Formats: sequence, C-alpha cells, structure tokens
Amino acid sequence: MAKLTPKEKEIAEAVERGEWKSVKADEAEKGRYKKYADATFRKDRRINIRLSSKDLLALQKRALEEGIPYQTLISSLLHKYVSNRLVEKERKRSA
Repeated sequence: MAKLTPKEKEIAEAVERGEWKSVKADEAEKGRYKKYADATFRKDRRINIRLSSKDLLALQKRALEEGIPYQTLISSLLHKYVSNRLVEKERKRSA
C-alpha cells in the first residue's frame, strides 16, 4: 500500500472517527455521472502532451478533490471543451 500524505492521513483518521458520512446521490445525478464516465472511459487513441509542472500539479490537486485520476480529469475537460460544454466563468470587471 502506498504511503499516505499528511493530508490523506488526516482525512483517513477523520473517516475512522466517523466525521465523514456517505451521501446518497439521486438517480438523475448518478445518470449524469455515468454518462460522463462512459464518454470519458471510451478511449481508443493515445496522445502525449507536455505541460508545465505548475499546471500538472494544479490538475492533480483538482483531480484529488474530485476523487478521480488526473488523466481522467484531463480527458473529461477536453471532451467537454470539444463538445461546447466547457464554459469560461465570467469575471467581474473592476471600474
């Protein structure tokens, strides 16, 4: 088994103490995530890509927060982008 980071250890201990509880997802939410997974996991091509260390670390952090492998997160983001479902958040303009 891999050695846990301090943050992972903290989370594991919190779970063991009963501080975290499972939540039930409704059927619509399960269906939505199943659809995402089906589209994301149906992979028939491989690519290589170069990223900055900073961007890769940020992607890995976000993937950890989402509970998915970072490669899956990248694939999902690319899929959403090419299917016009990835939208940029509007920024507030300062006056």
